[in-house]
Amino acid sequence: MADEQEQTDVADLGYEEARQELIELVARLEGGQAGLEESMQLWQRGEALAVHCESWLDKAEASLSPEDGSDSQDG
Repeated sequence: MADEQEQTDVADLGYEEARQELIELVARLEGGQAGLEESMQLWQRGEALAVHCESWLDKAEASLSPEDGSDSQDG
């Protein structure tokens, strides 16, 4: 159940929030102060955040790209 809640939390985050949390998690992991169990949890959360950020970026790219290229004109 805790994993489901954690994933729900990630899904509710905006891009900037998720990116900032990911940066903070990476810093904590790189600091080496967390134990093995905590590091594993941080890693899993970081993976979920990275996927979420990538999804946001993919959606943004798709919204900026022309659907069928009909807007481009040679001439």
